[in-house]
Amino acid sequence: MSRGWNPTPSRRVVFWRHGRTEWNVLNRFQGATDVPLDDVGVGQAVAAAPALARMAPSAIVSSDLSRAVVTAHELARLTGLAVAQDPALRETDGGLWQGRTRDEIIAADPELFQAWVAGHDIATPNGERRSDVVARVVAAVTGHLAGVPAGGTLVVVSHGGAIRGAIGGLLGLAPEQWGALGVLSNCAWSVLSEVTLPAEPGGQPVTRWRLEEYNAKSAPEQALGADDA
Repeated sequence: MSRGWNPTPSRRVVFWRHGRTEWNVLNRFQGATDVPLDDVGVGQAVAAAPALARMAPSAIVSSDLSRAVVTAHELARLTGLAVAQDPALRETDGGLWQGRTRDEIIAADPELFQAWVAGHDIATPNGERRSDVVARVVAAVTGHLAGVPAGGTLVVVSHGGAIRGAIGGLLGLAPEQWGALGVLSNCAWSVLSEVTLPAEPGGQPVTRWRLEEYNAKSAPEQALGADDA
């Protein structure tokens, strides 16, 4: 670290996947279909909210699909914050795959589904391309971060595929690398923090994102012996 460098306190983004739905249990492709939480999913949101509240969020923004909104309101109830709803945070529009089980999709589109599972940047039939989903989610998160102060935390309540892609996008991973991030559990969260690097001579400071927690279900602990301290 350069002597005399006083970095701005970093902001955090907490990506929180919604609780369980009946379609999750049945392994149906939900996509942009507005499937509600089941009773277990509501319980998951209730159980997870206190840990997220301890992170002292500055703002909460949610996909406008009900499974995300209901999840978000459990945190809002504890923090007193309002929940902003943003359609740009929806899950991938799965087109003709929505409502179908995995086996039904494989039977109808085996090669396309294999490519999808392999992480290729393709669109589902009559649906969205992965890169388009990531572009809209990252743009939405960036827009909502504009209102978050230095040192503040934005909680983004969204969906498994949308979150995984957005994290890959914010970390600067190439599309073919987004699949390296594992599948997210219902009501688990991931934490990204801003890192501002000191400027090189004649240059400007560089801000990037760092993954602090992934697929977590407990409050993050302070890391000791940090490599940038």
